[in-house]
Amino acid sequence: MQDACHSSSAVETAVDLANTLMPIKGEDALETIEQLRHFLDDHPLAGPGEPPSSAADRRLTDADLAEVRALRETVRGVLERAGTDAVGAAALLNDGLRGAHATPALRHDHDRWWIEVTSDTDRRAAHLAATTLSALASVIATLGPTRLGVCSGPRCRATYVDLSRNGSKQYCTRTCAHRASVAAYRSRHGRR
Repeated sequence: MQDACHSSSAVETAVDLANTLMPIKGEDALETIEQLRHFLDDHPLAGPGEPPSSAADRRLTDADLAEVRALRETVRGVLERAGTDAVGAAALLNDGLRGAHATPALRHDHDRWWIEVTSDTDRRAAHLAATTLSALASVIATLGPTRLGVCSGPRCRATYVDLSRNGSKQYCTRTCAHRASVAAYRSRHGRR
């Protein structure tokens, strides 16, 4: 199911941003400006009919890195809380959208209409916030807050958004689901 206010790429960008922090492993893939540049190059913020923008279009600074890392905490907080505290997740979303000066606009291109949420500032983090937070808000509004979550794998804290038809996702990847299945099998059969 797809809503006009979110695209799967914007949702994927939100999840990928949250998962640049891997708390169980103690790894952070957003520690340097170069890592930020790679993330932004891999996740263009363009809407339909617009050319993707590159992080190279503008020199990135330590302030950009700090803002995106703060945004990551907000996005991760929304993904972690939505299934158990939808009101708290909504408050995080709303605060983040206000802070980014997010503004919805109706767009038209090639006989297609869509709603794009952008920021009225030139800050890279604000545009990323408008895109990712509005996509997560749209998923909550159209599919429900339980579609956002954290992997059930005991050694994983990766986040996910479940856009499937049945909404039964519990793991971030098939690998984590397989590991849990193998562990349950071994537990039932007394193997290690």
